[in-house]
Amino acid sequence: MSELSATYSPSAMEERWYAYWMQQGLFHSEPDDREPYSIVIPPPNVTGVLHMGHMLNNTIQDVLVRRARMQGKNACWMPGTDHASIATEAKVVAKLKAQGIDKQSITREEFMQHAWEWKEKHGGIILEQLKKLGASCDWDRTCFTMDEPRSEAVIDTFIHLYRKGLIYRGVRMVNWDPAGKTAVSDEEVIFKEVKSKFYYVRYYISENGTPGKEFITIATTRPETIMADTGIAINPNDQRFVHLHGKKVFVPLIQREIPIILDEYVSIDFGTGCLKVTPAHDINDYELGLKHKLPVIDIIDDEGKLNEKAQILVGVDRFEARKQIETLLAEAGHIVKVDDYNGTMGFSERTDAVIEPKLSAQWFLSMKDLAKPALDDVMNDRVKLIPDKFKNTYRHWMENVRDWCISRQLWWGQRIPAFYLPDGEVIVAKTAQEALALCKDPNIKLEDLRQDEDVVDTWFSSWLWPMSTFDPYVCRNGKEQANADLKYYYPTSDLVTGPDILFFWVARMIMAGREFMGEVPFRNVYLTGIVRDKQGRKMSKSLGNSPDPLELIATYGADGVRLGMLLCAGAGNDIFFDEGQVEQGRNFCNKIWNAYRLVNGWTVDEKIPQPEYAKQSTAWFESMLNKTLIEVEDCFSKYRISEALMGIYKLYWDEFSAWYLEAIKPAYGSPIDAITYQKTIGFFDSLLKVLHPFMPFITEELWQNMQERKDGESIMIQSMPLAGVVNEQILSDFDAMRESVTGIRNIRKEKNILQKEPLKVVVKGAFPMNMSPVLIKMGNLQEFTVYETELQGSASSFMVGTAEFFVILDGLLDVSAELEKLNKELAHLQGFLKGVMMKLSNQKFVESAPEAVVTIERKKQADAEAKIAAITLQIGKLRV
Repeated sequence: MSELSATYSPSAMEERWYAYWMQQGLFHSEPDDREPYSIVIPPPNVTGVLHMGHMLNNTIQDVLVRRARMQGKNACWMPGTDHASIATEAKVVAKLKAQGIDKQSITREEFMQHAWEWKEKHGGIILEQLKKLGASCDWDRTCFTMDEPRSEAVIDTFIHLYRKGLIYRGVRMVNWDPAGKTAVSDEEVIFKEVKSKFYYVRYYISENGTPGKEFITIATTRPETIMADTGIAINPNDQRFVHLHGKKVFVPLIQREIPIILDEYVSIDFGTGCLKVTPAHDINDYELGLKHKLPVIDIIDDEGKLNEKAQILVGVDRFEARKQIETLLAEAGHIVKVDDYNGTMGFSERTDAVIEPKLSAQWFLSMKDLAKPALDDVMNDRVKLIPDKFKNTYRHWMENVRDWCISRQLWWGQRIPAFYLPDGEVIVAKTAQEALALCKDPNIKLEDLRQDEDVVDTWFSSWLWPMSTFDPYVCRNGKEQANADLKYYYPTSDLVTGPDILFFWVARMIMAGREFMGEVPFRNVYLTGIVRDKQGRKMSKSLGNSPDPLELIATYGADGVRLGMLLCAGAGNDIFFDEGQVEQGRNFCNKIWNAYRLVNGWTVDEKIPQPEYAKQSTAWFESMLNKTLIEVEDCFSKYRISEALMGIYKLYWDEFSAWYLEAIKPAYGSPIDAITYQKTIGFFDSLLKVLHPFMPFITEELWQNMQERKDGESIMIQSMPLAGVVNEQILSDFDAMRESVTGIRNIRKEKNILQKEPLKVVVKGAFPMNMSPVLIKMGNLQEFTVYETELQGSASSFMVGTAEFFVILDGLLDVSAELEKLNKELAHLQGFLKGVMMKLSNQKFVESAPEAVVTIERKKQADAEAKIAAITLQIGKLRV
């Protein structure tokens, strides 16, 4: 052991040990004959920086990986980042705009050059930040969803699924993001409650091709889409409107004649009972339009502005158009009334723009056949969701799955491998040359081919992540030709992620794994909660309620932050973050540091025999440690990571530091015997190892300090302690001793007797006398004897179980002060008893009060009488 600094200072220590781990290659894994343990990181966006959710998620992964290493498994934590098409393209477009460059003014190749430059500059920031946290990823294997091998995997997958008939192109209603100028999937739409309005608008009935006097009223929240109306729907069973069957109405402002259609889809009791049908701008209207063969008029362009088909307000933003339309309708006498309305509106998860339902030619992946086995895998626990309360959510999603819109109108991403011939025919192939080779028309030349401008959805690359990170070519070659890495590490062991991406990442990875490997991609999915502030609000930059994780690490140390977060992080439960939690983590680090320095400072004398108190204490703590190791193993088997940590925390703080070290600590300036010292160092070694997955830095520092280590040695590759025999009797005996010490200390406090003053104690009844040496030391007893004859002199007593302890007070008390205190207490009890007896002597009270109330009063009487007798006896002894 070498000298440690007096105070725990994590910063320099953490940097030094992380560099050591990296230098020694301790995070790297290669297939061998050990049991594999593998995790793939949920790849953070290259646009991202570390936030509190990342901190929680990656700390849990690191705990699992480090523990697996110490259990002798070949642990591989696969790191990487996601190219995040929409978010990254928005960043690059904004950067170019700041430089005075419009995206549309440059070529796709020029834009991609700017995007790659941006990625190289910013893309690795979050991974470097994860290193500050202590993440033990196999950095040699770092992947990027748009690097060449992963991009090839995406293209191979597209071609495979297209040729299998699962990918198709068609005009469908999609969620359009006007800010990102791209379609997004249903799962990337966030619904928020917003204040809106219901506009009640007159549509005049056509009489011989001109507007008549009669009108119907339509309630709509989107008057700016009126110009795209192609029908009015009513329920055929609605008796109010029977006379309108077969009639037509005029669209307000533009006076276009449209039919009234009959459909039971329309609710009679909702709104006015009349529904305007706008097939181009509402998914339900689109379905009605198809059914009734209504024309489709799309009046909103890709930027969310009205186009020339609107006939009025061309070029005006949709929300500004809404305001102006309201004015125009009012001026024309078409507004009946306007009501306030609270409803939900879809927003793009990536840009926060309001989603516009839009008809668009897109590429889709048919999901029905892929979803069924992925649903069965979770329902039958081939993939276990932790906690399993999310199974119902998963089942609902999968049973109602829609085809996946996989095309995005962007440049940053993997370009769709589809080539169009002049006549519109499409050929899906990896390259234009391959497409030309597949073309049946001999007159078509290479320059006649036009590749699709769109890229695939980012999730179409990340759903391959558990496979493509190990073998990106399995999607092309098949599982039989999988490389050694994929065969060894797949399926991965655990996945740690958030429930918010349970469907559009977790479920899709299961589908892809089944499709290409015939096997699930992971065995367990640990779903973390959301990190919230003390008020329950989700942490976000916009609210300003999220601390900077790197600042927390700089202030409290990575170990302190990890511990503080994990102590309150049950699977699937939201975390209400308070900086006091990480302060508690740092305090625990200080506790470990100071306890080690205490032991490190003891002088060992090989000649001293082991005292009996030390023999009993070491036997007790060994059982205590074994019991905790069993409990921790049980918690990990159930993924109760927070509970496992709390068990270790209590063992160290409450048992090891507060009781064990005090029990075996030698007198000031005196040496400790070698047996006890070695036992204590052994306990410390086990405690550091079991703590290491949670607190990697301080445990490495102290473990290295315990003795001279060879270059390349590390606590992270030591074996995790295994539980031995638990002696329940000695645990029970020590508890009785501990309670006795507490009783003695309470009497010292009550009687103002200094701790350094030795006491005489007599015990009457059953007490484990094997613990007497520990009790004598910790209670600072001059004498500890078993009750045999009547006690002489004054004493104060307390009970431990059925045993009564008497602390002899002769010569230790100020008799007059003690008598004054006891007489005051006696007078109070006598007054209390008098009040109770007045109630019980009242015959009416005893007969009319509930039996339970009378019983309580009789108990009060008995308790008061017993205390009066005990105090009277004490007073009598003091007066002798």
